[in-house]
Amino acid sequence: MMNILEEIIQFKYQEVAERKRITPGKTLEQAIHFNRPVVSMKECILQPDKTGIIAEIKRKSPSKGIINGSISVEDIARGYTQAGVSGLSVLTDLKYFGGTNEDLMAARASGDCPILRKDFVVDEYQILEAKAIGADVILLIAAALKPNLLKRLAEFAHALKLEVLLEIHNEREWEDNAGARIDMLGVNNRDLKTFITDTAVSIRLAEKIPATMVKVSESGIENPETIIELRKHGYKGFLMGQSFMQNHSPEKACQEFVNRLRKMESEV
Repeated sequence: MMNILEEIIQFKYQEVAERKRITPGKTLEQAIHFNRPVVSMKECILQPDKTGIIAEIKRKSPSKGIINGSISVEDIARGYTQAGVSGLSVLTDLKYFGGTNEDLMAARASGDCPILRKDFVVDEYQILEAKAIGADVILLIAAALKPNLLKRLAEFAHALKLEVLLEIHNEREWEDNAGARIDMLGVNNRDLKTFITDTAVSIRLAEKIPATMVKVSESGIENPETIIELRKHGYKGFLMGQSFMQNHSPEKACQEFVNRLRKMESEV
């Protein structure tokens, strides 16, 4: 029996084949955003005046179902940016997460904050799409890709001037892909087979990752104390979605979180 990640990846290959048929890659290259200068999320994460938070916009997930079904992507993106986040993460998978490419384009229209296209990339075509809709960063999931394919996709992304966030769940996935050209390394604290989330995963893997790598902790970050603790282990980026999106006003929840974080950091 397939786990949810295997199911999603199988569907992605079918989806990409259909999208290629409808909109050829050459058409994507004519899109208005295709030649837009990319904004570096890596640099924004490292800026001392920013929070390191990558705030996510998603309507639902396979594990939680509907999280927030009625949202204005542009309003949330603008509010997140005003709160001082280092980047935005926008889900563009429709079937499993309720997102669309139009969501990312709406976030792009809100300003110049760097945007991660959060999707399950299996083909170069999706990277062309990411560029065409205004993304600055793509996600490559080690658990979903063989190392040779992951390396090839990373090179293709860089050829388009896009940054790459590599997501791992364990030490083996890092070892298998350490030679890939990436900009940031994300440690997902959520087990994609059991959906159990534990930020101790990030702490455990921190010592296995070179200190020069920009490390991002993903999932399960619910309070400022967790960020302060993760910083001690070398993490600079913090991908947060559900804790904001489950609120009626995600952007206000984000601002309140940032205010608490900055207050606590000033007291340390």
